[in-house]
Amino acid sequence: MHTKNQYLQVLQDKYFMAKSKKEKSSILDEYCRNTGQKRKYVVRKINHYDFSLKKKRKRNKSSIYNLDVVITLIKIWQIFDYPCGQRLRPLLKSEVERLRDLKEISVSDEVLEKLVLLQKVS
Repeated sequence: MHTKNQYLQVLQDKYFMAKSKKEKSSILDEYCRNTGQKRKYVVRKINHYDFSLKKKRKRNKSSIYNLDVVITLIKIWQIFDYPCGQRLRPLLKSEVERLRDLKEISVSDEVLEKLVLLQKVS
């Protein structure tokens, strides 16, 4: 793959320096013949390919919720038979304190606040 990209980079320079449509067409024909790739794909690749091959930086997302909140949320999700997020969200508001009173879940006040905050933020 790296070899094809090097070859394409050389032809890309020639392609952009070409003055007529015939020259560009012959460059595309040559590349398609040598690599077996389709013409439309090659045109897109020539016009939009970034040869610097930069690695994308990963975003450093800080976690809002600690492991206690996540484990409790998973347990609540299981208790209510795995609802989707849109259905779980209203349940958090009304049922978390009830589950705590019934001792289905044992959570601290801090985790309880974060679960209520989760309901507001999400």
